[in-house]
Formats: sequence, structure tokens, C-alpha cells
Amino acid sequence: MAQPWAGMLQRILRPRAKAAPVTLATGGYIPPSWPANFWQMGYDPVRVGGGAIVHSCIAAYSQTAAMCPPAHWRSTGDGGRERVTNSALSRVMAKPNAYQSGSDFVLNLVGALYSDGNAYAYATRNNRYEVDALHLMSSPSCGAWVAGNGEIFYSIAGNPVVERLLTKEAAKAVPARDVLHIKLDARDGDPLKGVPPLTNAMLDIAASNSMVRQALDFAQNAAKPSGVLTTDQQLESWQTAEIRQAWLDRTTGANAGGTPILSSGLKWQQVSSTSRDAQLAELLQIADGRIATAYRIPLPLLSLWGANFQVSGEDQMRFWLSGAFGFALNHVEDGIGRFFGLAGYPTEYIEFDTQALLRSNQKDRVAALAQGVQGGIYSPNEARAREDLPAVKDGDQPRVQQQVIPLDAWSQPPPSSPRPDAPSAPLGPEAPAANTNEPPDVDAAKSAGVAAMRKSYAGA
Repeated sequence: MAQPWAGMLQRILRPRAKAAPVTLATGGYIPPSWPANFWQMGYDPVRVGGGAIVHSCIAAYSQTAAMCPPAHWRSTGDGGRERVTNSALSRVMAKPNAYQSGSDFVLNLVGALYSDGNAYAYATRNNRYEVDALHLMSSPSCGAWVAGNGEIFYSIAGNPVVERLLTKEAAKAVPARDVLHIKLDARDGDPLKGVPPLTNAMLDIAASNSMVRQALDFAQNAAKPSGVLTTDQQLESWQTAEIRQAWLDRTTGANAGGTPILSSGLKWQQVSSTSRDAQLAELLQIADGRIATAYRIPLPLLSLWGANFQVSGEDQMRFWLSGAFGFALNHVEDGIGRFFGLAGYPTEYIEFDTQALLRSNQKDRVAALAQGVQGGIYSPNEARAREDLPAVKDGDQPRVQQQVIPLDAWSQPPPSSPRPDAPSAPLGPEAPAANTNEPPDVDAAKSAGVAAMRKSYAGA
């Protein structure tokens, strides 16, 4: 006879099956990876408050990145670079797959990166073993695992196109060479799993959710009217009902906006908002600001209350570009370049063109190009090409003004020249006339100019 405690012990020690995601009737979602005390750690499955500000922060990164066209660059060896247009990288970034454009791909790639902390894309290859398409996967449904020999494999899901290309068994063990994986901060000892910025703002989002939910409950279940009718007389219940109905008949429905006439000592008293409502708005503002801080986005870019709108849009974009957004672009560039086997900057790399962000600021853009041409940084044709203008004759070389000379010219002795009153040499058979078609000696002219400047300074 089996002992009564044997079955209980077997049930306790039985391997626990993987929990399925829990979907709440209110629209919330509890992933199986959440801890049991998720409400104590700030995780809120009900998406009520904080959704707008979080969506704005993620959209600021994804939409701005989609505005910057990517390009494949290769060093020329002399300090310059050339654009590569016939590589697999340039073709895939222009057309990632049959159902997405390049902008659509970058938009969803960066959006998944800052929503989940990870972005996954499955790569298909052609007959030459080159990547010919990238398919974005659902980040929460993907993950990486390490085999016994140390190789990394991925379990991917969430794309109906890829689900028809791979079997379920093959989708659970995809080699790392066929998966583009870009991740943010990897914590908790797992270098294969990124953590989104949203994790650092969970408490602020929970506070925002609680305040918004309280305001919704108050508006739905305990809504206060804009005013009340008061009187010093003692009213019966039926009199109160008649007065309320008469007031509704003259102020609602077809008679909305009408002017009621009060009698029998009735007085209208307006109900003003309390200081508690104003404090709620201030707390919501603080919570939104802390969420934006977690994403490292300047408040004016999100049009938050209290933001300084006196700063120009170019200065705000430059500040964000030099910090958080600049890191996002560089991080995505490095991940894509490494996946395609590029050597990296400055030899061979992919770069998103941030000049497109200032496309509407024509005045500053043209002024910067003009200054670059005058300083010899750009040739006229290079500056015109940035404005999509055709090349002009003799505009392929940078140029500077004639008086711009190197500093070491002051240490060189001036060239020997005859006295001003010395007679000129006669022209004879042994002294042919100078050929006026030959170009002038530019170095001699510069040396003569330096000598004249020294003479003037010495006389002064």
C-alpha cells in the first residue's frame, strides 16, 4: 500500500510546466517572465496611464531614425571615403524584404529596440551566401540560448512570413549568423538579453497609472456636478425629485443651454475645483518628466508642460543628436555593420545621414556649406551635390584665397631680386622674349608677397 504522503511529494517535486501569458479582461497582459510580486516592483499589466508619454518617447527615436537614410561607406586610403552602392548591405537597407521599405524597417527596428530592449531580424541568403532579405521578428517572442559547445542559437517567432519559411523545430534553433540581434543594456548577468529604458521608469509609470486610474474612477463613478441647488427650506423627498426633474428638463436634451428660473428660495452654487485636482495635474507632470528622463529625451521635443520653448528646434535637435539619439544611431550602425561583416569605422562602415534632420533649416545649412567652400574643406561641386545641384565646370577641386599661405613661409628667405633702379636686360638673340602663354610662377609670387610684408613691417 502506497504511503499517503507519496502522491503529495510527487506533486510537489513534479517539474513545473511553463506558464502561459495571462490576459486580463481589462486589456492588461502579464508575461510569464514577470516575477510573482510584479505589483510590488512597479509592473502594471493595465495600460491606462503613461501610455502616451512612453509612446512619444519611443516614437521620437524610431521616427527620427527612419528620417536618416543609411549608406555603406568605404575608406579610400587617403583620408577620404567613397559610397558603396553594389554591396549586399546597400541593397538590403534600400529594400529589406518584399513587404517593407527601408524607412519602415528602420522605424520598426528602433521601435522594438526601445520597447523591449531587443530587436531581432531573420536573414535569408542567396546562392552566393549573401544576405538578400531581413525579416523583423516579434521581440518579446524571441530569445537566445547557448548550446553545449558554446555556440549561440536563437528561438524566433512572431512573423507570419518567416513561419512559412521555417518549421517550428528549425525556428527554435536558428544559428546566430542568420539573426540580426541588437540589444540595449544587458544586466542581471545575461549578455544575450537587453533591458529597455522602460524598466527604469516602472515606478513612475505605476504612479502615473494610479493617478490616471483614480481620475477615471472619479469621473465615471463619483463625478461631481458643476454646481448644486441650495435652499434654507425643508424639502420632502418628492419635492426634491420634482425640482431635480424640472432642472434637467430645462438644462439638458433639446433645452440644453436654456436659462432656468429659480423660485422658493432656491439658489445656484457653483462647485469649483479643489487644490487636490491641481496637485494631481502637477504630479502627472512630474511623472511624465521622469519617464522622459529615463529615455533621455529633452522635454521640449515632447511638448511637455513647463518646457523651455525659447530654445530653437535646431539647438534641441543638436543637443539630442550629440547625446542619446547619437548613441542610438551609432549602436544600430555598429550592430548592422557587424552582422554584415564590415571592418568598422573608419575602414568600412554603415552610417545614417543626420543631415536630413536639418532639411527644413535652409538658411543655416547653406551658410555652413558656404563657409566650408571658402575654407577649402569642400569643393564647389561637393557643396552643390549636398544640395542636389549639378556639377559646374572647374568646380571639382577645393580652393582658397591667394593670401592664405602656410606659416613656415615666414622662415624662408625672400628670393633675390634686382634693385628697383637697375636697368632691364636688353632683349637680343641670346635672350628671347618671355613666353606669355606659360602660367605664372605661383610660388615666386607668394615669396615676393611675403618679402613685401616683411619689408613693410620692418619700416613700421
